[in-house]
Amino acid sequence: MRKIVTSVIAGIGLALACGTSVRAQDKELTIFWAEWDPANYLQELVNDYTAETGVKVTVQTTPWPDFQTKAFTEFNAHGDAYDMVVGDSQWLGAGSTQGHYVDLTDFFNQHKLNDVMAPATIKYYAEYPGGSGKYWAIPLEGDAIGWSYRKDWFEDPKEKEAFKAKYGYDLAVPTTYAQLRDIAEFFHRPDQKRYGVAIYTDNSYDAMAMGVESAIFSYGGDLGDYATYKVDGITNSKEAAAGLDMYKQLYKFTPPGWGKTFFVEDNQAITGGLAAMSMNFFAFFPPLVNKATNPYADVTGFFANPAGPDGKRFAALGGQGISVVSYSKSKDEAMKFLEWFIKDETQKKWAELGGYTCSQAVLKSDAFQNATPYNKAFYDTMFMVKDFWATPEYAEVLDQLNQNIYPFVVGGKGTAQEALDKTAADWKATFTKYNRYK
Repeated sequence: MRKIVTSVIAGIGLALACGTSVRAQDKELTIFWAEWDPANYLQELVNDYTAETGVKVTVQTTPWPDFQTKAFTEFNAHGDAYDMVVGDSQWLGAGSTQGHYVDLTDFFNQHKLNDVMAPATIKYYAEYPGGSGKYWAIPLEGDAIGWSYRKDWFEDPKEKEAFKAKYGYDLAVPTTYAQLRDIAEFFHRPDQKRYGVAIYTDNSYDAMAMGVESAIFSYGGDLGDYATYKVDGITNSKEAAAGLDMYKQLYKFTPPGWGKTFFVEDNQAITGGLAAMSMNFFAFFPPLVNKATNPYADVTGFFANPAGPDGKRFAALGGQGISVVSYSKSKDEAMKFLEWFIKDETQKKWAELGGYTCSQAVLKSDAFQNATPYNKAFYDTMFMVKDFWATPEYAEVLDQLNQNIYPFVVGGKGTAQEALDKTAADWKATFTKYNRYK
């Protein structure tokens, strides 16, 4: 009798479980992101969520050049194609003020994420306006500008001897922009098809802007006061001009035809044996330690962005937070997913798969910092990052910066001061147009 009852109860339980499973399988979530390796890592991660809950999660991607346009076309149409989006930090202003993102402030405070995530990732990936205590995203993929270099070139005894004879100090990983410039000049040998450095020069989105602002910040400059929108005397300060001028100097030591380059070309500068040093976001470094994609993988090293003349050291922020799209028909299910994503064990798995977690505990762990040749440099960088404007009109502001600095850096027209004076004037007019000055 007991056996029969047990069987009946087990049968009822199985039926209920099957019913729950069927209902869960009916639920789906779509996350929209750009097409790159971290998106592949995220799909692998969320497959665990599907296994645990039965909720199918798809990471839908599009090439980087189409990412912003495709996302905002859907947002502006109030479409529900995406339940969540891993949007650029610059999108926070438009995403929040134009009603595209769900307010995550209560979620953020309930889970004490200010104590969990690295401070810079909260400031730039989640909060808008700055200092408001209003949050619109959960930090997902940390990223920033870093550098790769040819260790074998740097460690060659003959090269070290020649470098010291010319510059009066030892050839080593640069700790300042001045040293980085010297090393770039030293290895720039077009007759040997060797070049000094690879930097970002593409001005179609934020590539060159991210490279330039890393130098401007480290030289003591800034892009403006993000709270008051003041730009005169800040955007075009002498420190900012000095940083832009250094970037122009580095451009002299790039490979030929380097006037429209981004992450693909800067990795090819190392994998093709072209350059001594190469700028790139950390998220693009994995192919450089893979012998199948980099014949120089064993002799490729990494370092964090160097300091400016006064010891200030910053790097441009990359990376993204994940936001719930306000037009989604599955917002409650998306919030359940975020609760799973912020768990410690999920963040550890995210880092193991290759994602750049923003969890302070994981970032500080020896396991993370020793997992790759570049994770220690990434950890150092994530505590010295600064970001571009996140104001809703950031796209106009970015385009104006590109239009002003590209002719100077790549075309050799005018001076750094003139390029930034024009930028400050353009930005002031734009912020006036949008009534940012009270």
